[in-house]
Amino acid sequence: MAIKIRKEDALNYHTQGSPGKIEVIPSKPLSSQMDLALAYSPGVAEPCKEIEADVENVYKYTAKGNLVAVISNGTAVLGLGDIGPEASKPVMEGKGVLFKKFAGIDVFDIEINEKDPKKLIEIIRSLEPTFGGVNLEDIKAPECFEIEQTLKREMNIPVMHDDQHGTAIISGAALLNALEIVEKDISEIKLVVNGAGASAVSCTRFYMSLGVKRENLVMCDKEGVIRQDRPELDDIKKEFATHRDLRTLSDALAGADVFLGLSAGNIVSQDQIKLMAANPIVFALANPDPEIAYDLAIEAREDVIMATGRSDHPNQVNNVLGFPYIFRGALDVRSTAINEEMKLAAAKAIAKLAKEPVPDIVNKAYGESKLGFGRFYLIPKPLDPRLITTIAPAVAKAAMDSGVAKNPIKDWAAYELELQERIGIDQRLMSVVISRAKKDPKKVVFAEADNRKILKAAQIIRDEKIANPILLGNRAKILTLIEENSLDLQNVTIIDPLEESEKLSQFADILYKKRQRKGMTLADASRLVTQRNYFGAMMVETGLADAFISGLTRDYPKTILPSLHTIGVKDKTKRVAGMYIMNTDKGPYFFADATVNLNPTAEELVEIIGLTADAVRFFNIEPRVAVLSYSNFGSAKGEIAEKMAKATAMAKQRFPGLIIEGEMQANVALNEEIQREVYPFSQLINKKANTLIFPDLGSGNIAYKLLAELGNAEAIGPILLGMNKPVHILQLGSSIREIVNMVAIAVVDAQIAGRP
Repeated sequence: MAIKIRKEDALNYHTQGSPGKIEVIPSKPLSSQMDLALAYSPGVAEPCKEIEADVENVYKYTAKGNLVAVISNGTAVLGLGDIGPEASKPVMEGKGVLFKKFAGIDVFDIEINEKDPKKLIEIIRSLEPTFGGVNLEDIKAPECFEIEQTLKREMNIPVMHDDQHGTAIISGAALLNALEIVEKDISEIKLVVNGAGASAVSCTRFYMSLGVKRENLVMCDKEGVIRQDRPELDDIKKEFATHRDLRTLSDALAGADVFLGLSAGNIVSQDQIKLMAANPIVFALANPDPEIAYDLAIEAREDVIMATGRSDHPNQVNNVLGFPYIFRGALDVRSTAINEEMKLAAAKAIAKLAKEPVPDIVNKAYGESKLGFGRFYLIPKPLDPRLITTIAPAVAKAAMDSGVAKNPIKDWAAYELELQERIGIDQRLMSVVISRAKKDPKKVVFAEADNRKILKAAQIIRDEKIANPILLGNRAKILTLIEENSLDLQNVTIIDPLEESEKLSQFADILYKKRQRKGMTLADASRLVTQRNYFGAMMVETGLADAFISGLTRDYPKTILPSLHTIGVKDKTKRVAGMYIMNTDKGPYFFADATVNLNPTAEELVEIIGLTADAVRFFNIEPRVAVLSYSNFGSAKGEIAEKMAKATAMAKQRFPGLIIEGEMQANVALNEEIQREVYPFSQLINKKANTLIFPDLGSGNIAYKLLAELGNAEAIGPILLGMNKPVHILQLGSSIREIVNMVAIAVVDAQIAGRP
């Protein structure tokens, strides 16, 4: 459904708070006189001298390497035309926001009051010392061609006119995938292009670089087919003029395989679409109204594959899929250009990503449930978080291979982590875990395999070689869901407990022996093991699987009970606990207990502290524990404060090597300045707390959910602590990404458990 934009809403959006959409934020502290002296005079002289000695040091001591200029003269702004540089500024600010949001690139937008191409070139060229790259925007044709080509030739930083190449790259990816679906060879297709502006020309050239033959191409403008015998053609139109006896768009469309529209809205009829060849590909990219409305095209031809520039229809060709990540890759290898090889690499990377399982976060963002490669999903959605780690490395590698990279990447795994961090996705911790899991994948049994999310997660962990999934549930239902969601799980093991009479008998005997003195009869055990949570846990207990995952569709207590009955807790462990990892922009924090123990005693808290500290070490992080309360070191009395103080004292005795402090308020635990000033005895000074122990389940649960919603932190968990074998209970309604993360944790847990 299209989003309706009211004029008042748009104007209010741009005026609320500070006018506009951007601001400059210092990246260094400026809180003291010393900071100011280092940032400016006299300290700033030192990097100035280093850069004078070697100009390449500008990338070391300044923001140049992550700074792009978004430049326009306002001569072709959106669909508004030549509205002037001032009126183009909201668009350029918006472009800057997209650069930052999607690729972590800083931008200065520059609106230049100059229409003369040669003067504009001179102005832009003079800005090279400031910027790592230049994104040209909304400059009218044909001047834009001369401006870009000259700047690319005369500047030693990447330059790209996004109006030309952005649409070409994104639609080129869509074309590759559409042709794969209809099983047509790009070298044999007949292409009709309607429009002869900057975008149309660039798209056509790009399609030819992908394999479209010149003789199979027809370009039209508002006067009809561009023919070689038409008088007064400019050089660009001569490049695409045809010798064929065609005059109208209808003539050109007869038997055509692909229509590319970059012209005006509502100029193509249903009858014209019917003239095209079987399985026609129609890219009607005029905005805001496509050359033919989506619904009309679908109505005219059931076999049509349709793309538009609109977000309310499938296959939106949106430049934001390209330019942030293309520049990201170019900047990161300090490329001197954005060349044809880099653009082709971007298109192919986008096309390939569309064939991967779609993350749940993307489905949720677009109100979808079954996004998957096909006629209605040719290219990824703009909010797909994988775009940066897919496109930027492909572009960077192409720059290196084509000889324009001055700073080649050597460690691609480290580069992927860097990319994730640039856009605020702190996956460093989970990336380490996933890498460890891939080294020795284990068998993970899913109790809720008759669920779409579980099946999509299973495909991801299988494809990424994180684990070997075992799908537990009704076989027919699982196979139906696999087919409905176009998943490739043909070789994955599916087990229907009701088909496993021998195992059911074996499992019932084992369970009965474990629980016979707890009131369980053999009949009870026989009935319980038919339930998937018992059956799956028993598979782990008997070695048929290495780890167990459940909880997506059932509440936590009911899900954990079968595992406690079958697998039980570790030796010398009296209880289990639940821990959440909160990934924040300040790094990971570990919260316990937020899922299992309702109101633990001081003695029980000591057990939880020990389990949590071990779990933090599991992630190769030193635990620094703050025991939380409403009191600071006895400043307030009360049952909770006294309980937490007692737990702290007992834990210090039991775990003498553990950095632990409390009882203390949450803000004090996380603020070293307060501790240094008021509580100089704190063990957490210079060793900031990363592990927070809450007095009860309610406070821990509230805290992690508030941080996730208001602090924009990512919650990973709950991670079940204290079980004898790897069992992990998902949060009710977990996303696909959260399931994959939990599986990786379970696999590494199993790796450690299996060591002699």
